[in-house]
Parts: sequence; structure tokens; C-alpha cells
Amino acid sequence: MIFNGPAGRLEGRYQPSSERNAPIAIVLHPHPQFGGTMNNRIVYDLFYAFQKRNFTTLRFNFRGIGRSQGEFDHGLGELSDAAAALDWAQSLHTDSKTCWVAGYSFGAWIGMQLLMRRPEIEGFISIAPQPNIYDFSFLAPCPSSGLIIHGGQDKVTQLKDVQALIDKLKTQKGITITQKIIERANHFFADHIDKLIEYCSWYLDRRLAGDLSEIRPKRLR
Repeated sequence: MIFNGPAGRLEGRYQPSSERNAPIAIVLHPHPQFGGTMNNRIVYDLFYAFQKRNFTTLRFNFRGIGRSQGEFDHGLGELSDAAAALDWAQSLHTDSKTCWVAGYSFGAWIGMQLLMRRPEIEGFISIAPQPNIYDFSFLAPCPSSGLIIHGGQDKVTQLKDVQALIDKLKTQKGITITQKIIERANHFFADHIDKLIEYCSWYLDRRLAGDLSEIRPKRLR
């Protein structure tokens, strides 16, 4: 699909749900200047995890990537792109009252910012967020429950930095932050993508079933 964004057209892949009032899911890719695109394997698999659960699902290329127009804007423009993508999906599905946002690495940072600006977002999945590189202080408070999943062998972002972010979010009342650590995975989840998607899918199923009970963090080998 090609739809209008704030810096020109944006290129996306879109799968509508068979249900008119199904939630919308937006999946955001890693850093555009380091090879991130909507066809990243994790983004691709996560897109289909939502699609299999009958979400109306959209992944797209940030500005300057693929057939998307514009130039890299250090996060500010990319956040506008994500908002435009959600607007576009909502314009086609006016009966959809809720949505989810999922992002990997740079996309996790953009997704969490979008979460703060759009009250209709009821859940999130953040894969390998980088609080040592990007400022997450805007999460004050975090308005929705979600999953943060990262690798125990991530050398881009140390576990202690992610843990500090999670511990801060867990002090907030009214939401549940679920944490998963894949012990042997690096930032790119090499040889562990199937396990990553398995646990993201598990989390989605658990949320869709209405289960929001607190779970202690696990280390997954």
C-alpha cells in the first residue's frame, strides 16, 4: 500500500481483519540508517503474529526507506510517520476503537512515544528497546500495559539499562509490564527469532484472553 505521510508518500504492507471492529496493530521497524526496513525478519514475523489473531495489521517503511519519500529525521519525523500510518488505518476501519503498537529497537522507541500520544492504544510490544541511547523519560506515566522483551547477551544495550527502565515502569499503578529475557540472544536475536516470536505470540494470546496478572521476569534459554 501507498498512503500519504507528512513528508510525502509512505510504503506499507497492510492486512485487514475479517471483523469490522477488530483492533489495529502497527509494527515499526529498526533504525533506518542501519538497515532497518519493514521487511526485517522480526518485523515481518511480528506482523503475521498479529494478523493470525485477526488484527487489522500494518507495517510500513519510515521516510526515506524503500518507496517511502522524505529523509531520516532522527526520530521526530518518524514519529509523525507512525501517527500518519495509524491515522490511515483508522480511516479505513472506523469501527476499530482500540489498537496496539509493536516496535523493534529504534521502532520500540518510536512506538512508545506514539503510545503516549494516542489514548486508543491499549497494548504494546517493545523488542530490544535502547534506553542507554534514546530518552524514555517521556513515559511518565506509561498509560498502557505491555511486553518488553530483550536478549540477555545484547551488547548494544546492557541488561542493566533495560532493567532500570522496566523497574521504573513497574512502580506505576494500573498497568502491568511483562518482561521476558531470552538469555542467549543478542540485539538481533540471531538464532532466537522463533523463540522471540513464540513469546510475543504467547503474550498476545494472554492479553486477548483478558489475563493481566503480574508475572515475575523469566530468563529464557
